[in-house]
Amino acid sequence: MIIKALEVYNRSETTYFVLLGFSTRPVFQLLLFSVFLATYVLTLLENLLIILAIRSDRQLHKPMYFFLSHLSFLEMWYITVISPKMLVDFLSHDKSISFNGCMTQLYFFVTLVCTEYILLAIMAFDRYVAICNPLRYPVIMTNQLCGTLAGGCWSCGLMTAMIKMVFIARLHYCGTPHINHYFCDISPLLNVSCEDSSQAELADFFLALMVIAVPLCVVVTSYGIILTTILKIPSAQGRQKAFSTCASHLTVVILFYSTTLFTYARPKLMYAYNSNKVVSVLYTVIVPLLNPIIYCLRNREVKEALKKTIFFNRYGPQGDGNFNN
Repeated sequence: MIIKALEVYNRSETTYFVLLGFSTRPVFQLLLFSVFLATYVLTLLENLLIILAIRSDRQLHKPMYFFLSHLSFLEMWYITVISPKMLVDFLSHDKSISFNGCMTQLYFFVTLVCTEYILLAIMAFDRYVAICNPLRYPVIMTNQLCGTLAGGCWSCGLMTAMIKMVFIARLHYCGTPHINHYFCDISPLLNVSCEDSSQAELADFFLALMVIAVPLCVVVTSYGIILTTILKIPSAQGRQKAFSTCASHLTVVILFYSTTLFTYARPKLMYAYNSNKVVSVLYTVIVPLLNPIIYCLRNREVKEALKKTIFFNRYGPQGDGNFNN
């Protein structure tokens, strides 16, 4: 359905693009293939383990971990949209990608990025309620509200990506454009368009402003109030305990927002430089790899649940856990 919708807007003579990727010697291409393949497999395993641990341990049946499981599920697809094609290109001389294939990759990539922005903001709101309104937390963060918020994340991501694709897919691309990137991203595509792309740039800017700025304001406001609340706690132990409940999420937010803002807040012409590809690796490959590790290192409950999931035969079924409010 997506490809058919894209074909309606495709008015170009271009049938495929060429992804320049990482221009290195063959021996380094093989080395990069090995590194990125290991990273891809490890990222999938890490996030899958977190999802299984949250589903199997009743002590993790809380809003915070419900959203964490959505984040892990999202990042499994996030890296899958990019890595397989990139890995194939490392071993192949033919680095072409069809027009529909490029637009489809871009559509799902934008969907997942936009969804993650909103999901991280919702997770920040969850931490705000838990720390600033602990007695009302079970009443506010009900299963129905959590499900609605999660569904809203995905819906906003899908709709935002579709609107962007309407403008980008109908641009005119002459001949066989060479994209100076390892995947189909918005700005590299705008750079190779041979017609005025000001409307597409304006639409991209407006939607990016909504999807990035609004969630960022929610995150900053939530953590501003959280910090004020924590500082009012009289005991040092109490302050440390309160901060530890949001330290993992705050670290993930800083990693994701800093790398993506560095890339997408720069002028369009900056995408002609190879340094952009290196920065893009951080949020498309490294951040999804680090996020599960960050949550495991900083969260005792997740570490215990992972141990039970990995060594299931030793610990036995996990159906007798208690809920912690």
